[in-house]
Amino acid sequence: MYRAYYSSVLDHPATEVWSLVRDFDNYPRYIQGVTESVIEDHKRGDEVGAVRCFRYGGIWIRQRLTAHSDADRSFTYAGMEQFHFPIKEFADAPAAVDYQGTLRCTPIVDGDRTFVEWFVEFKSAPSGAVPWTNLLVELIAQWVDSLRRALAGAHHH
Repeated sequence: MYRAYYSSVLDHPATEVWSLVRDFDNYPRYIQGVTESVIEDHKRGDEVGAVRCFRYGGIWIRQRLTAHSDADRSFTYAGMEQFHFPIKEFADAPAAVDYQGTLRCTPIVDGDRTFVEWFVEFKSAPSGAVPWTNLLVELIAQWVDSLRRALAGAHHH
């Protein structure tokens, strides 16, 4: 298992950040590029076992919520299909991977901010570890920036 890890500080209280991300179905509200999301089988968005099916970059992706903790302000999800390396021009694209992701929001008392951690663990041949890690860290950084913009936008009501 390899891990692509990214962390950042959000200038919003952890309770506010968590209230936006805790529902597994809220993806389109804070991830730019996610246009639709559906929770299958009428489960709740905070129910372990819930499956979200969402459209991202023109393709449908399914993920299962495998852990959820309001106490830790954290959840973990697993991809139900392998993730294919998205860059076609990449001459020697690494093989598709099984993966799971974790998002955690920890309060920073100083300034009432949030330490956000998002990491994706994946199984890969050693040759794929570096390209996959680099790609995922880049993607997670974009997702966190998208979350930051969503939080900033939430204040304009």
